[in-house]
Amino acid sequence: MDILESIDERGVVHLTLNRPHRRNAFDRASMLELTTILRRLDSDARVRVVALSGAGGNFCAGGDIEWMRGLANASPQAQEDDALALSEMFHTLDTLSKPTVAMIEGVAFGGGVGLVACCDIAICDNSSKFSMSEVRLGLAPAVVGPYVVRAVGPRASRALFLTAEPISADRALQTGLIHEIAEKNEIEAARDHVIDALLFGAPGAQAQTKDLVALCEQRPIDLSLRRETAHVIMARWASSEGAEGLSSFLERRAPNWRPRRQA
Repeated sequence: MDILESIDERGVVHLTLNRPHRRNAFDRASMLELTTILRRLDSDARVRVVALSGAGGNFCAGGDIEWMRGLANASPQAQEDDALALSEMFHTLDTLSKPTVAMIEGVAFGGGVGLVACCDIAICDNSSKFSMSEVRLGLAPAVVGPYVVRAVGPRASRALFLTAEPISADRALQTGLIHEIAEKNEIEAARDHVIDALLFGAPGAQAQTKDLVALCEQRPIDLSLRRETAHVIMARWASSEGAEGLSSFLERRAPNWRPRRQA
């Protein structure tokens, strides 16, 4: 299997990119596998959080060179099919209704940076390297571009895209690509701390909050947006989660969605 999957009793799913001999670079089979898994997890009510990592000390080196070289001589239809499938993988991760956490060790290059940018929260170890390496291969960071530009902004994206130089964990933190740096032997603890925090939130509220961010992104705060956001809070007030959350706070008890060991 190119993707390893496990779920714990709290509903935390760990997905591990499992092509360590290729630094977890994805090809057609692995990208289709990841998309299929993510779609299944999105509709699974047991799933609370999805954590993404790589096997063998690296996160993801982007697209597999052999796969992409083979596409150069493929038919236009085959090229379009794979390009759209690649785009769909990033879109599926980006729009997942569950909170997502990326744990980066080693390298995240090209499409690997795209995976990082699509996750809600990204943590790396202090020796990690990031590179938008496409132009050095004669390519362009096309399907990952929208997610990286959104994460770090257009000016920083130009520098990352055009130079393709690897940047350090510190620089990735400064640009907003990642949220936290951990010592190499402490990265799993840092990830678990974030997951624990995510599990305190109501799953329906978290899904709607992710939709809310997409709703507000690059929108003027005009009457239309104000009305749409008013309808969101109205829906949460009327929801079972809203009633449970407010009642549990007043009654000084844990809400029913919180794992018992964290109560």
